[in-house]
Amino acid sequence: LGFSAIVLAALATLLGGANAQSLSQTGQGWSVGLDWFLLNLVFTGLVFIPLERLFGRTQQPVFRMEWREDLLYFLLSSLFVQALSFLSLSPALAIAQHTDWAVLRQWVGAQPLLLQLLVIMFLTDFVQYWVHRLFHQIPFLWKFHAVHHSAQAMDWLAGSRMHFLEIVALRGYTLIPMMILGFSQSALYAYIAFVYVFATVVHANIRFNYYPIRYWFVTPLFHHWHHGIEKEAIDVNFAVHFPLLDKLFATFYLPKDGHWPTG
Repeated sequence: LGFSAIVLAALATLLGGANAQSLSQTGQGWSVGLDWFLLNLVFTGLVFIPLERLFGRTQQPVFRMEWREDLLYFLLSSLFVQALSFLSLSPALAIAQHTDWAVLRQWVGAQPLLLQLLVIMFLTDFVQYWVHRLFHQIPFLWKFHAVHHSAQAMDWLAGSRMHFLEIVALRGYTLIPMMILGFSQSALYAYIAFVYVFATVVHANIRFNYYPIRYWFVTPLFHHWHHGIEKEAIDVNFAVHFPLLDKLFATFYLPKDGHWPTG
């Protein structure tokens, strides 16, 4: 199934991809993101497969257990990237229409790019920390988030295993501070590019311990403990960028000797 999906995506791209003419002249401009799936898969695969071969924490094959399931989620999120983006942006755009913070937005957008990027990282992390934590602690929401935690092997593809509704909820809430506070387009694009790669890094099968930054910035070791099977790994390490949030709200766990979870 995975190979068939790649072949079909390649053929669709050769036939025009998103630029192909629609047979129904609706004028809405919607398309199925087969071309994005192919580009996304090739880029992340070319970067992370060699890294995991060279620096893998565990010696697992590229086509490891459950790789088909993760590739399916990877395919679906790529195919519906437009719908996911539209739904995720809706709350932020609705709020922006009813706020008039012109002075604040101009001031925020005039700050240095690096400062804007750091502020975006902290604000989105604060929002996502609590959304993520609620998905763990509310039984109804856990049913959706359990899809992500059902992965029994961690690598560059495992992070794509997420329920459609959780993707919309997480992105929808974290986009609110990004969109309404007036950050420059350059800062927003820089953050999106960073998160796109970083979300793959923290799930990757890479053995680096990143000492001593692992206590100040989220690393694969930190996030692997969030997925660990040990009792100590239950409901810990919800932060996306800064472990400080877990320290503040008493959900931080990282063994001092830097050992990894057993599974």
